[in-house]
Amino acid sequence: MTLPNPTPDARAVVTGASSGIGEALATELAARGHSLILVARRGEVMEELATTLRQAHGVTVEVRACDLSDRDARTKLVEELADRHISILCNNAGIATFGPVSELDPAYERAQVELNAVAVHDLTLAVLPQMVARRSGAILNVGSAAGNMPIPNNATYAATKAFVNTFSESLRGELKGTGVNVTLLAPGPVRTETPDPADASIVDKLVPDFLWISSEHTAKVSLDGLAENRMRIVPGLISKAMSVAGNYTPRAVVAPIVGTFYKKLGG
Repeated sequence: MTLPNPTPDARAVVTGASSGIGEALATELAARGHSLILVARRGEVMEELATTLRQAHGVTVEVRACDLSDRDARTKLVEELADRHISILCNNAGIATFGPVSELDPAYERAQVELNAVAVHDLTLAVLPQMVARRSGAILNVGSAAGNMPIPNNATYAATKAFVNTFSESLRGELKGTGVNVTLLAPGPVRTETPDPADASIVDKLVPDFLWISSEHTAKVSLDGLAENRMRIVPGLISKAMSVAGNYTPRAVVAPIVGTFYKKLGG
């Protein structure tokens, strides 16, 4: 199996396209000849990216400034995508919080659930019927190795990624033989460039440089895996280690260990 061939009316949708993995996915798709719909909150940033991609690759790039955690804003996008020829959907947008849930902002935690899980569900359901009808399509969902285990001090994020992980792998069973590819991306720490020490976040400081992987590498291996209809792409040493721990280590053992690490991120 391969990715759907680019056509003038088809669009590849990338959410969270204003930075990081989303920007890299959009760039890689454009380089492969796919016209795009970029989705994120920061419209001005995406317009700059869209201009760059149009000039570099001669593809059509549309921008949709949308807060996917907002149900009303998301509904308009969902309705549009259901009526468009969407050949590829990359559900990449997501946020995370660290620390005890009891001490976090409830509104932001709900927004995290909406963005990381409900929006993935909504956008997938919007484009899936047309893909099945055409017997052609590809969906890349960005889950996480964090979704394989309980993670104290990262509870909402881990739970939402558990949904994405399970939803993606369940869809594969339903779509076998339909011509629609579904691949789960479960990356470890990813960044575009090494930050200046003065600007480094606590995550940058806690994770050694050799354990980070680049956004560009992540995008390439993800789209290659999607083209091959691989079930799961796990780039990076940390994500591979977490996947093994989540699948084979008793939860009573792994939860306190990873919880201690994530507590530092919330500090």
